[in-house]
Amino acid sequence: MLRISKKMLLAIEAVLDIAYHAGAGPVQSREITRRQGIPQRYLEQALQHLVRDDILVGVRGPKGGYRLARERRRITIGDIVRSVRKMETAENPMDSGGESELGEKVVRPLWARLQDQVMAALEQTTVDDLCNDANAGGIVSEGRRNLDFTI
Repeated sequence: MLRISKKMLLAIEAVLDIAYHAGAGPVQSREITRRQGIPQRYLEQALQHLVRDDILVGVRGPKGGYRLARERRRITIGDIVRSVRKMETAENPMDSGGESELGEKVVRPLWARLQDQVMAALEQTTVDDLCNDANAGGIVSEGRRNLDFTI
């Protein structure tokens, strides 16, 4: 069952931050922490999961950090959600037994349909869409601002 967790929202924010603030080099995790207020300990764990799932690429070294593994229009929010769901180990309430006949035959199918609809919407929403929303909302991109100074 899809449940919206704080980890899921923070992972989406982290990927969006990387995409939106990308400049010439990778985005460092301490910059994401500074901008988004995501705890460093959680952030590194989430970023490594996203690297393993080919959403991000980790760049080593003193100027290292993270960048998108593919174009932001080719990464969906559904990709990020699936990665975080693998990371989370919470028990799925849909898997627990002992339900009534109404729960099993009416309520569970309702939640399953809703979950399918939510995931379909997340699969239609790309990181690029959210970057465009941020731009339209007047959020200043540090990566782009830094690029403007080097031109």
